[in-house]
Amino acid sequence: MLSIRISRPQILMPGLCGLSSTRLYASAHMTDNMGSAASSSGLERLHFDNVVLRRLPLDTSQEPGSRTVRGACFSRVQTQPLLKPRFVAVSAPALSLLGLDAEEVLQDKLGAEYLSGSRLLPGSEPAAHCYCGHQFGHFAGQLGDGAACYLGEVRAPLNQSPELLRDNPAGRWEIQLKGAGLTPYSRQADGRKVLRSSVREFLCSEAMFWLGIPTTRAGSLVTSESRVLRDIYYSGQPRSERCSVVLRIAPTFIRFGSFEIFRPQDELTGRKGPSVNLSDLRAQLLDYVIDTFYPNIQQDHAEDRIKRNTAFFREVSERTARLVAQWQCVGFCHGVLNTDNMSVLGLTLDYGPFGFMNRFDPDFVCNASDTGGRYSYRAQPSVCRWNLVRLAEALGPELPPHLAEAVLNDFLPLYNAHYLGIMRRKLGLLRRESPEDEELVTLMLQTMHNTGADFTNTFRCLSQVPCPGVLAKGCDSGEPSDLGDHAVEMLLSHCASLEELRAAQRPTMDPRELAMIMTLAQSNPSLFQFLSDRKSVSQELQRLERFKELLEMSEEQLRERQREAWKCWLYKYRMRLALECKGESDLAELEAERVRVMNRTNPLIVLRNYIAQNAIEAAEIGDYSEVKSHESCSVILFIYLNMEFKVPFKNPKDTVQKVVKTRTLKA
Repeated sequence: MLSIRISRPQILMPGLCGLSSTRLYASAHMTDNMGSAASSSGLERLHFDNVVLRRLPLDTSQEPGSRTVRGACFSRVQTQPLLKPRFVAVSAPALSLLGLDAEEVLQDKLGAEYLSGSRLLPGSEPAAHCYCGHQFGHFAGQLGDGAACYLGEVRAPLNQSPELLRDNPAGRWEIQLKGAGLTPYSRQADGRKVLRSSVREFLCSEAMFWLGIPTTRAGSLVTSESRVLRDIYYSGQPRSERCSVVLRIAPTFIRFGSFEIFRPQDELTGRKGPSVNLSDLRAQLLDYVIDTFYPNIQQDHAEDRIKRNTAFFREVSERTARLVAQWQCVGFCHGVLNTDNMSVLGLTLDYGPFGFMNRFDPDFVCNASDTGGRYSYRAQPSVCRWNLVRLAEALGPELPPHLAEAVLNDFLPLYNAHYLGIMRRKLGLLRRESPEDEELVTLMLQTMHNTGADFTNTFRCLSQVPCPGVLAKGCDSGEPSDLGDHAVEMLLSHCASLEELRAAQRPTMDPRELAMIMTLAQSNPSLFQFLSDRKSVSQELQRLERFKELLEMSEEQLRERQREAWKCWLYKYRMRLALECKGESDLAELEAERVRVMNRTNPLIVLRNYIAQNAIEAAEIGDYSEVKSHESCSVILFIYLNMEFKVPFKNPKDTVQKVVKTRTLKA
């Protein structure tokens, strides 16, 4: 698994998004053709080695506007300058991957120009990547980097940790500017990104990293006085928004859709890849990816191409299974799981309408455009497998179908194994694996859904439910009844009120359409049965049934029902904990280990929508402190620090302020 991490002792030190800090990494001691190391900035001393542009075909046409690009994986582009670019925030840990010091970057008078594409970095070679994709289940033909711009590949500094280099065997970091202007793939768009979406991408890229989830990184966020019109709500009333640019960092941004440029004409949409029938180019792209990012596979199967390609596909499948299991276990919903948003390295890629669940809902959808729920929380594992099927098809004769099928058959078992392994740690089940563990997890999620429990907070508080024989915090005795009452009340504090549940279960279907379906149930039962089998109708009828039940219920009745549901689950949980303790001589040591593992696996804070929205609203009026401080970037640091502090979840901002001193840039 490619999971980029910094060792824990360093977490206390690095500045994040403008936080003052001790420098972790020295700038790279390199020179370029712009002058000596003594007179150039850290950005100007970056050592570019743009291998992908030498290994894969490059379209060098200067033809303006969008166009079909055949026979190339990249196209030369020119970044377009912004008016008065300035930093909103930087991530010191992400910039350190390039050997850059965050403070030096912020103080560089040309820093914002370089990292917005307004000025070209020495050694960079701007290009846009050509790829296709299946969007919402349909082949969309050529897509490509419509707003992102490859700058080049920066050699990792000599003092980079072996762990990072193991996860990035090429020893180079590809850097991109997202929002740097038009490319041949911009279609009808303008190649720009606005502050609103850029803040979300910047924050979530780094939040996912600190949650231990494989992801592309975000090194900086720059905004400007340049503006574009955006119709946020598709209401016909666009508003002017600031153009902004995010520096993205990853070993590579090659994705499933990169191989779909060779796809023949699609039977349903009639579209085809721009490089259809260019089998040699497909082989060249595949060779580059395996040789560069999977060198062990290349070495192990150098004499057998088919075995090599099968091993590659199996590794991509394994990483994807692990990735989506990690998403599910923190309540993360990607929102746009098209094949063009799936990394061949198993990284979380492209942060659009993502969302972290609040109340647990398996049908949670974070993308307002996804009216059918294709990319719902529940659907993510199966959609990832579907995307792997499309990748196998795109590899064509390089991967025989029967070998691809054998790999695909293992995907869901692999996913389930990763998912259950993480869930065991979330529940503090460390010593034994019981066949009933899956049932225990399923019952907990059902209880959370029925009671409207908060996903993050509920898992987090379980570390306060001790093994039998260990006194719980806040409990007067070790009697089972006292422990049970204490745990139930703690869990109830994270459950929804009657008003919240009614709002959540209110039918979303048009009342007239719903009335017609209900009339049909009486007049034509057979046709009704056919319609009710459709997922959307079935879910809507279930919502209606629960909504009616809630309308007839009082707050007291709801609370009693929630209490009984959690009592039932806690009884089973404590029985399982008793099995965990069986044969253990030192229960205190076991309990301390459980709490430590659970607190590291169950985050205290995730990037909820309101946190991101607060940062966006402040940034749009020129106040960047929210992006850099307590409720946004510092929250990422706090995720790893939280187990050191005995404070309630109510206001983590106060605790973060005690740990780090926030430095605010003036707008």
